[in-house]
Amino acid sequence: MNSFDEVFEKVKSYCLENGKIPDIGMKTWIDPLVPLKLEGTDAIFSVQTDFQKNIVMQTYVTVLKEAFLNVVGLDVNIVINVESEEPETIKVPTDAELEQKHAELEQSYKFANYDYTFDTFIEGRSNEFALACSKSVAKNCGSKAVPDYNPLFIYGPSGMGKTHLITAIANEVRKNHPDFNIVYVTSETFGSDLVNALNKSSISDFHDKYRNADILLIDDIQFFSGRERMQEEFFHTFYKLHQEGKQIVITSDKPPKELLTLEERLRTRFEGGLIADISAPDYETRLAIINRKSELLELKMPSEVAEFMANRLKSNIRQLEGAVVRLKALNHFAGSPITISMAQSVIRDVLTDEQPIPITVEKIISEVSTVYGVSPDDLRSSKRSAQISTARKVAIYVVREITQMPLASIGTEFGGRDHSTIVYSVTSVTESMEKDSNLKNLVNDIIKNIKDKSKV
Repeated sequence: MNSFDEVFEKVKSYCLENGKIPDIGMKTWIDPLVPLKLEGTDAIFSVQTDFQKNIVMQTYVTVLKEAFLNVVGLDVNIVINVESEEPETIKVPTDAELEQKHAELEQSYKFANYDYTFDTFIEGRSNEFALACSKSVAKNCGSKAVPDYNPLFIYGPSGMGKTHLITAIANEVRKNHPDFNIVYVTSETFGSDLVNALNKSSISDFHDKYRNADILLIDDIQFFSGRERMQEEFFHTFYKLHQEGKQIVITSDKPPKELLTLEERLRTRFEGGLIADISAPDYETRLAIINRKSELLELKMPSEVAEFMANRLKSNIRQLEGAVVRLKALNHFAGSPITISMAQSVIRDVLTDEQPIPITVEKIISEVSTVYGVSPDDLRSSKRSAQISTARKVAIYVVREITQMPLASIGTEFGGRDHSTIVYSVTSVTESMEKDSNLKNLVNDIIKNIKDKSKV
């Protein structure tokens, strides 16, 4: 054998032919190793990132040493140099490689998703009351809802399991009452249906859909804030269903009393039912979630790895489940037992992915336009009607508040307005908010909704 390249090819063949490294592990971790030289007993390679190096050194170094010993009779030390930790320098895979990796990843995610049912919901101190209320509503949802449980209002931060519970209710009712008209939507879908109905002059169809429900479930009611027509339609829908004893279930990121830009008549009706909160899961619940998700994924999770992850991922359930899914994929590619090192890399990925999506001016203008019932083009135009003018000032204020863009740049985004116009808009809204608590609450809700949506 005339070169280290040829030696390494023989080593890889030995590993494959003797079943030492699976084909997926070979393609994902060993093939990217670049053989540099054999210097004494040091077999020196290079890779693009520290992550690749750590996987090889922890998972494959013993096998590679054995292969070198059998192929060339040399007990080598595996030395791996990292070319760069910058992701921009990583070799870009071909379309065929991307397609293959995507297919492998999809296969590894085969059992990643499961139905949102009560059976798959992990109970803990942080959610036991909300779970008990949800089960009771689902069990007793018949011709008449239980008055004290109607509406059921579940609130808590994003990623705590509210959507799981509300979907579980719908699934349980569907199982027990297949003839029921179950309407389960997000607040955004409710709003879209309303806009479409108004545009098509088919409001009666909208009323038929929502006001004839046997059970109505609305997810993320906080996004109704500041949208008067949506609130008006929902109030009449709520009133009719409630009068008929039909069950209503609502989720939100905060309790009714803190939804300050919802109409008072809606807040008081929400408070007239049963309110249940969900908070961040404790350690035992987090550990149970990791183990349950691993079981559903058919993933052999070492107890020390599960405990490591439960100790470090504390924010929400979605984060925990995402970490287990990624670990399943990494395990699939590596073809080796799960280690704490793997879990560390997965946790870094999950925490990076949890960063908010950048908020653009377009997103802000779209949100403000929806709240005020005008179009994004109106905000950039020279139209001066009271409604458009107010909406434009608020949009300019929110853009400045969220993005901290230079005033001149904001002016460019709003149809080329000059610096003084932008200053006037920001100042005007600031002063008005100090005098008008309703406007202050509305603007704060707009900002919060925009930021919340950037986390989805």
